[in-house]
Formats: sequence, C-alpha cells, structure tokens
Amino acid sequence: MGARPRSDRDRGVGRRWERRAVTDAAFHTLEAAIADEHFPEVDLMLRRGRHIGRDDGTAYDYLADAQAILEGFYRRFGCELVQQSDGYFYLLPSGERLGRRQLSAGEMLVGQTLALLYLDPATLQHGGLVAREALLQRLSGLVGAEVLVRTLSPRKRKFDERVAAETVRAQVGEALRRLADLGFVDLLDEARLRLRPALMRFAEPVRSLADRSAALERLVARGEVLLGDAGAGDESSADDDTAPDEEPAR
Repeated sequence: MGARPRSDRDRGVGRRWERRAVTDAAFHTLEAAIADEHFPEVDLMLRRGRHIGRDDGTAYDYLADAQAILEGFYRRFGCELVQQSDGYFYLLPSGERLGRRQLSAGEMLVGQTLALLYLDPATLQHGGLVAREALLQRLSGLVGAEVLVRTLSPRKRKFDERVAAETVRAQVGEALRRLADLGFVDLLDEARLRLRPALMRFAEPVRSLADRSAALERLVARGEVLLGDAGAGDESSADDDTAPDEEPAR
C-alpha cells in the first residue's frame, strides 16, 4: 500500500487512559521527572520492553514532557529512549546493563504479519480491529502450513496435518500474548485484536519504500525478513542498532 496509514489518534487503537493535563513547560530537572507520579509505572513498562503509544494516554504524555530529561537518565543504563513519528516510545538497548531478550522466529513472523494487516486499508476501515482467524489465514497464505508449523514449533521434526491447525493456533496465541505484553497489540477477546502503531517497527526494512505492504509481504513469504534491516530496498543487510527484535530483558 502506497498511502501512509491514518494517524494513531484517528485509528483509535490501544489502551485508553485519562489524558494528562497539558502544561506550558516540560520537566526542567531529573528530580522533578522522577518525582512525578507517572514515573514508577512508566519506567517499569519501558524496562520490560513495552512500547508506550499515544493511546496509553497519561503515560505517553508524561514521556513527551520528560523526554529530554529521561534520555540522559536511560543512557546511563545503556539504553536509548526512542520516540517514533508513528506515535510511540520504547527503550532500545545499546549495552548489556539491562540485558536483552530477542523475539523468537515465530513471534517475529506473527509480528510481521500483523504489520501487514496494520497497513491494510480494510484494517483502517475497522478502526484497527482484526479477527484472529484473519491473522491465521494471512499467515498460512504467506508461508504455507508446513513452514508455518516449523517456524512456530521448531522442535517438531515431523509435519502432521492432523494436528497442524491446533499447533498453529496454540503457538500463535502464545506469540500474541508476548506481543501484547510489549505493546504491539491489544487482546480484546478470544476472537479479536486491536493493532497498535508500534507494529510499524516490524516494517522498518521497507519503511522508505512507496509500497511498503507489497515489499514486506514478499520478504515474509521468502522468509528473508530480519527485523531491523535498514536500507532503501527489500533485500538490504541487517542493522543491529535498530533491531526491534531486541528489547530490554523482562
């Protein structure tokens, strides 16, 4: 899809928090930022690898106000506080002081497919809501049932069609719970998801292309996507400094 998705506020995605009162000035000292009532919860969320978006309300507003102060604070722990134009913050480890946890191949595949759904105009029309069945169908259509099972369950040595669907459904459910913990999706119920702007991290390899959706779909189908690839084309080499599969260890 060539057109850029509507803004995150227009999508109405994510957790709804009461809005923080708008002030005339941001925090001027680290002491003031840390003393704010929002700091403890926001700090824990970031250290656990969560992406905090506009629809997180006061948590996002607090980070917007305190960003300049907190950037230096987190740099002391070997992390960069990153704000993306898509409307979310996250911590990017640049050292080992907080540790790292990489997403599994299955979690990355599910995340990449959710990014494709996020870019789909039909998702926009439904306010960012998608059915789990639509996700399962898209996954199977992109890589095929056997590859999907082997990616989600790499320890399985044999492909058994009789249990494949059950295995895929269970493993996708586990991946969704992990991605929800990180702020990529909201799990509404057993049948529906709400997609969040942070999913655009999975589209980093093709962000600069006119048709991001088609380019990302080709990469996923060929199994060539490495999260954090940076470059102008869909066959660029990996850039570890922007890898969204690396989050602070939980």
